[in-house]
Amino acid sequence: MKVLLIQDVYKLGRAGDIVEVRDGYARNYLVPKGLAIVVTKGTMKEIEARKRAIERRRMKQRMEAEKLKEKLEKELVKIKVEVGEENKMFGSVTSAHIADALKSMGYEIDKRDILLDSPIKELGIHRVKVRLFEDVIADLTLEVIPKGSVES
Repeated sequence: MKVLLIQDVYKLGRAGDIVEVRDGYARNYLVPKGLAIVVTKGTMKEIEARKRAIERRRMKQRMEAEKLKEKLEKELVKIKVEVGEENKMFGSVTSAHIADALKSMGYEIDKRDILLDSPIKELGIHRVKVRLFEDVIADLTLEVIPKGSVES
């Protein structure tokens, strides 16, 4: 059965794609959840209109992501961590910590969109990539400082 995806569906396709799926998957999951509509000869006009609307929404999201990228790249995100002797960190800074710091600054970024190769285990300034939209990636400046330090 051919369906038009109204929303992105993980491992199936992006909104606006027409994909072939099994009948039961379409009838029992995709259509009732509002994720897709069935493609028939009668629904082709509606499908074309929805595709245009989806594309407009996607372009608007891309423009918003570009603006957010510009703002984020000007920011310095500071994260305070507990340290022991010789400024050795207890634990590490993860994408969840970075997401929380961004949230406190007024940015809603999902921790899964913070692209860390591995947790940060050293004090200092680090560069972190943040995916804002499909191919819009911001280069964030992150400073890890000891708790109780004078720089706030």
